[in-house]
Amino acid sequence: MTETNSGAMTGLRVIDLTRVLGGPYCTQILADHGANVIKVEPPAGDEVRDWGPPFHGEDAAYFVGINRNKRSIGLDLASEGGRAVLMKLLGSADVLIENFKPGTLDKWGIGNDVLRAKFPRLVHCRISGFGADGPRGGNPGYDAIIQAMTGMIMATGSPQSGPTRIGVPVVDITTGLYAAIGILMALSERQRSGQGQFLETTLFETGLSVMHPHNANYFMHGKPPALTGNEHPNLVPYAIFPTRTDNIFIGVGNDGTFRKLAKEIGKGELASDPRFARNRDRVANREALREELAAVFSQYDAEPLCDRLLAAGLPAGPVQSIDQALTSAHVAHRGDVIEKDWYKGVASPIRMSRSKASLRSLPPKFGQHTAEVLAEFGYSKPEIEGLLANGVISTQRRR
Repeated sequence: MTETNSGAMTGLRVIDLTRVLGGPYCTQILADHGANVIKVEPPAGDEVRDWGPPFHGEDAAYFVGINRNKRSIGLDLASEGGRAVLMKLLGSADVLIENFKPGTLDKWGIGNDVLRAKFPRLVHCRISGFGADGPRGGNPGYDAIIQAMTGMIMATGSPQSGPTRIGVPVVDITTGLYAAIGILMALSERQRSGQGQFLETTLFETGLSVMHPHNANYFMHGKPPALTGNEHPNLVPYAIFPTRTDNIFIGVGNDGTFRKLAKEIGKGELASDPRFARNRDRVANREALREELAAVFSQYDAEPLCDRLLAAGLPAGPVQSIDQALTSAHVAHRGDVIEKDWYKGVASPIRMSRSKASLRSLPPKFGQHTAEVLAEFGYSKPEIEGLLANGVISTQRRR
């Protein structure tokens, strides 16, 4: 990520009313690629500014990691004056994204019907827990709770550990990805129709959608997944194995790959063993195969073994800690860690040949750009001072 390229989303104006993770993750994707994202925060600020330690100044790493390339304004949307400011911002906006509880904007008199009539080209994206209707409609959503309710926790873990939460907020992050995809789809459709539209992504439906292959397996045989730990329910071998130094992960996707692996480690006879010849046989005899492979891998050091297997086109990798991953030679070569002043982050994984992502600005302090943004929208200095005096806008968090 460089600082001078024009990104694919340059010229797109996004009004971001979201907080916490899914929405900010979505808008950072757009911002990295050039979108003009105006982060509208309530007077108390985005609560993840407090989700630390660690902190940089008043802002937690949790906030810093998902809010670069945005400008922040503090705005009280619960006030009539705040909503008037929002409507002025939306006059030239392409996208509005929010994660209020369904019905909140309607209560304030600026629901989707109002927005559709006033801003027909606006793409309005809502992220919510469960959507507005149905037995859970309007209920709040949290990543771990959705993991629990969609079968994710029951499919994760080993018989020894029991059901286990996935250690990254995969539901929130994937919901943000789906929101970004949905926004881009709506913008593409707008090029044909000239009309914006409302779109919604929910944590619950995201959680269901990513439960592959467990959903497909259940639809096929009617059985919920068993706890297999680090192993795959449908493929063998696909698991962690100890070596003389560290653990490695081996993943085999087909019978030809297994034959190649067996030959590479000097155990070609395993490929002709009727217990292991086909994947279905290896699934049925996974423990016996694990013992055979573990005995071989225990004679090697992890890194050289993985290097050799990868060079041979075989899927293998050392099990690394986060610090090992972020300081690896491949990360350095690819420029996957980006820096500016005090900031460090992971670069956008979307690599384009011409329209490159860029790190243009650091994660904003609360309300840092309030006066700047309002001036761009035609507010005079006395008007801005009046809004500040009346508490409609903020440059300091109200605790």
